[in-house]
Amino acid sequence: MTDPAKVRRHAERIRELVASVVRSQIKDPRLGMITITDARITADLRDATVFYTVLGDAAAQASTAAALESAKGMLRSTVGKALGLRHSPTLTFVLDDVQDQVKHIDDLLAAARQSDAEVQRLAAQAKYAGEAQPYRIDEDEDEDAEGDQDDDEGTPSATDRR
Repeated sequence: MTDPAKVRRHAERIRELVASVVRSQIKDPRLGMITITDARITADLRDATVFYTVLGDAAAQASTAAALESAKGMLRSTVGKALGLRHSPTLTFVLDDVQDQVKHIDDLLAAARQSDAEVQRLAAQAKYAGEAQPYRIDEDEDEDAEGDQDDDEGTPSATDRR
């Protein structure tokens, strides 16, 4: 069983190596404004997934994906030599759609804020269905009930003792 810390170190090293090679050695004109965001490797160190983002539209993303696919062999050999593993891990490139997810979450948060504001507006205009304090007891009725009860028992009330 492979040490998880070792797997994380190899994944980080793969991310750094791929970013370095893409920046300095790949001269493909199809390669757009690319950022290598993350790399993950399986526990057996055989398969690595490299996540990347591309600045631009869908055409720029497609052309960058094609450029990475064509440079996959060179990237794999560079990573294998640098890591010094028995088997060079196969590289799979995945477009990281973090920006789309961030936009979706921001839209959801904006909708939640709007509905909260609507609820606050409705709550400010709300009125009680009955009385504001349904459990309030009038003081006069309460004293009369205590006075009648005290007279029946023949004991002095709390106000008489003071």
